[in-house]
Amino acid sequence: MIKHMLIVLGWMFLTGLGAQFYLPAHLPITEYDYRIPGNNVSPIAIGMGGLNLTYGADYFAAGSNPALLADNKSTFVASSFRLGNEEAIDLLQAMRFSNVLKAKQFGYFTLVSKSVGWAYQPLASINITNWNTTAEEPQYYDYQLDSFQMTVGAKDNEYEHISAGLTVKYLTGRLVYLWKPQNIQYTYFIDNKVKGFASDLGFAVRQENFTWGGCVYDLFSRLYWESFDSEPIQRRAALGFEYKNGGLSLLGGLQGKVAKAPDTTFHLGMVQDWEWESQDFVSDNMVTQNFILRLGLYSQNFHGTDNINYTLGTGYNYNVFRFDFSLTNSGMQLRDSKYLFSLALSM
Repeated sequence: MIKHMLIVLGWMFLTGLGAQFYLPAHLPITEYDYRIPGNNVSPIAIGMGGLNLTYGADYFAAGSNPALLADNKSTFVASSFRLGNEEAIDLLQAMRFSNVLKAKQFGYFTLVSKSVGWAYQPLASINITNWNTTAEEPQYYDYQLDSFQMTVGAKDNEYEHISAGLTVKYLTGRLVYLWKPQNIQYTYFIDNKVKGFASDLGFAVRQENFTWGGCVYDLFSRLYWESFDSEPIQRRAALGFEYKNGGLSLLGGLQGKVAKAPDTTFHLGMVQDWEWESQDFVSDNMVTQNFILRLGLYSQNFHGTDNINYTLGTGYNYNVFRFDFSLTNSGMQLRDSKYLFSLALSM
């Protein structure tokens, strides 16, 4: 009996060694990057070039630069969603409000009261199944990571042109992974829960028509896995500026990794905001309306149109209600565009 048990334990040990040897290097516990520009949850930021460090009218500014909350005077709730369509749709179809009711993926929810904000964000929601296909190495991959966030923005009365902000995140999730390597008899299996924390630190400086901003994302972070070593999240840093003249804003910035190959992206954007007042539909009161147009682009090197991501966004505000929409695509191929929209209500 003991001999049989030793044989079984020995086989399990050798199988474990083989599993560690064949562990894929691309698992999220080793190198998942949560802050690439395409993952931005704000259609406002996406529409003006994929980066926002200075534009305070962004209802999702706390996710881009927590310092922007220091100048917020209102209370509002907002959510963003990514449109999901199996069939390709054109720009006009995507912008129709009826698409709100179609297949979509929740991206972000936030409640902001003046200089303090709370948010929920699914940082990762990945499900890949090719187990029952003819793939050379069948696998099932399901990774979920949620972030619960609190943001505070502040500034000193003596230096009102300077503001700072801090976002603290509580992270929780789970990874389920099955993998059958070629010419190997066993199946590698992972089922691990994870908890952790992260923090973003940002600043903004306003000087007449110019605003300068910066943020370090996941400055202090750690993911604690049940059966693996704890890992920090890949840090990223960003710097940007804005020139504002009336309803026109011109923006620029860059974002890259910290302590690794920079992987820097350069961002340019423009925003035009038209504002007017009109009589309310149901009363004699006057209400404010806005129509906003946003254009932008970003790239790592700008070598050819295929290496440039082009962005377009619009927004409409009626009194306390706001709707924003954006798309981004590479190489000006509209059929490959990614769509993002948001709904917001101020109080």
